[in-house]
Amino acid sequence: MAEFKLHCFGESGNSYKAALMLTLSGCDWEPVFVPYFKGGTRDPAWRASFNEMGEAPVLEHGEKRLTQSGVILDYLAEVTGKFGPRNADERREILRWILYDNHKFTSFYATLRFQVGLTHQGEPAVHEFLRGRVVAAWKIVDAHLAGQPFLVGGRPTIADLSLAGYVYYTEETGLDTAKLFPNIIAWSERIKALPGWQGPYDLMPRQ
Repeated sequence: MAEFKLHCFGESGNSYKAALMLTLSGCDWEPVFVPYFKGGTRDPAWRASFNEMGEAPVLEHGEKRLTQSGVILDYLAEVTGKFGPRNADERREILRWILYDNHKFTSFYATLRFQVGLTHQGEPAVHEFLRGRVVAAWKIVDAHLAGQPFLVGGRPTIADLSLAGYVYYTEETGLDTAKLFPNIIAWSERIKALPGWQGPYDLMPRQ
């Protein structure tokens, strides 16, 4: 039996953040498929047993059960001693980027990808609004990465693994990210070059 279990599904970039951290850290882990598109996270029994918020990922480690990708990344950095902060100032800077990721960098892009690339739902006007929000959020990160290889401290940390959650998916969004955000693309290649890197559909089962 694996030391860690990650309740996840391949299409979930938030799940990928945790899966990538587990893999790059050399953890003994296994994915547990969550049938999200068939209502798995909306099932009252699942919510009562795993996550009252009705979201993936969920990490099981011994008696602990953790939810929210940022919390999971922080926990794994602590228990593995990898990709974490060197001091209190770095801890706050990593937290700053993880919060920015959750509120803006990932949230708008994930919603756009879900509507345009996965479910083919939503109104064109909504899609254009989301694209505008994505461009605004990603431009900030692209500018930050123009002068340094990684987000914090000149080395990969859980801040990078958090923001990298959705950058390797190829579903249509209507955005030419390679053209618009060259520094993000170069940064994603540096993460991809880390020993043991694998893409989301390599690490987790998909719908």
